[in-house]
Amino acid sequence: MVGYSRYLKLIQDLTEGKELLSTGMTKEVERCLLALRRAESGETVALVSSGDSGIYGMAGLALELAHKERVTVPIEVIPGVTSATALAARLGAPLMLDFAAISLSDLLIPWEVIRRRLEAVAAADLVVALYNPRSRKRRKQLDEAAEIFRRRRPGATPVGIGTSVGADEEEIIVSDLDHFLEFDITMRSVLIIANSVTKLLNGWLVTPRGYRV
Repeated sequence: MVGYSRYLKLIQDLTEGKELLSTGMTKEVERCLLALRRAESGETVALVSSGDSGIYGMAGLALELAHKERVTVPIEVIPGVTSATALAARLGAPLMLDFAAISLSDLLIPWEVIRRRLEAVAAADLVVALYNPRSRKRRKQLDEAAEIFRRRRPGATPVGIGTSVGADEEEIIVSDLDHFLEFDITMRSVLIIANSVTKLLNGWLVTPRGYRV
């Protein structure tokens, strides 16, 4: 089993008796190549990713590297639960209709591209899930994203904040566009910003799908 050291620790109930090969943050390419090489040698390898491996995870990189390195071993992508849907379940049903997911990390994508996507989503009145909202070095991106949505939506628009969703230290907060920046938001957080039709019903956030109720 190959993975980021933290993620392997989180699934200790599944790793007993397995050979574990771990790497640290920012070593994604090395991790994928290690998994592919071991698979080429005839071993059965699990490349562990958080959430859903095909959503901001390792699946795409592994497939790209397999193509580049001409690795022809069979590959199976296993679906998982990504942070946005995990948080949505805690909040109620805010993703019941069209929505978008945008990562605020500009390590791999220029901020100008991310900004255009934020502006388009805000203008389209889509519910949006924001991944990688803040880190110790990245602070201004979330502030700018908040300003973009405030220009298009009322300050009372609900915002759900989920940190370490599904873990023992999980924290779920329901705030709004005017106040959500007052809370502690980290790289382990995901945000869901509601749209103009999202409602708060008995403590649950619900974006109606259009049925007559």
